[in-house]
Amino acid sequence: MSASGPALAAGEALFAPQVTFLRGVVELGQLPPMDRPEVAFAGRSNVGKSSLINAVCNQNSLARASNEPGRTRELNFFDVSGKLWLVDMPGYGYAKAPKELIVRWTALMGRYLAGRASLKRVMLLIDARRGLTDTDEEMMADLTRAAVVFQIVLTKMDKLKPAEQCAVRDATILSIAKRPAAFPQVIETSSETGAGIAEIRAAIAELCGLV
Repeated sequence: MSASGPALAAGEALFAPQVTFLRGVVELGQLPPMDRPEVAFAGRSNVGKSSLINAVCNQNSLARASNEPGRTRELNFFDVSGKLWLVDMPGYGYAKAPKELIVRWTALMGRYLAGRASLKRVMLLIDARRGLTDTDEEMMADLTRAAVVFQIVLTKMDKLKPAEQCAVRDATILSIAKRPAAFPQVIETSSETGAGIAEIRAAIAELCGLV
């Protein structure tokens, strides 16, 4: 299902001004006020999260992309037009970091997800080349327990052949059908070609009540 014209226009307008970095949060006391809708981006390490956030926000280096897994080590908050908090969450799964640090990130994310009333949705990024992994399944279970709605965003779709794209799309839709916290629409993206970027912006604009 494609986004409507009004939603696409609202999404473009929302992200037209420069998005600015607010702060990196390492403890709950540093969270900004819940004075606007909030959308978080989550995914396994090296899923392409930083590149996708940069594409959505029309900026080249807003979120720091790295070849080193686990580079994002905080809840990074960005101010979008004074109407939205966009949150870059630490990558889960493999990370080049001490075990105690990973445990601390995990605890922070759990408390954040369970207690953030302004959080409207988590955009859960899945590498289309790999499909849903065990750690993705664990994250979906955590989001369901926290009663947080999540939407699957397939990344790097341009790396697959058409038949492979259909296969991963169908498998993903089938998997999330049994999860009550899953938003039923899957967004297929590529940060390199720009595919799906407008649809993400449109979905966020709708969550902000701008459509």
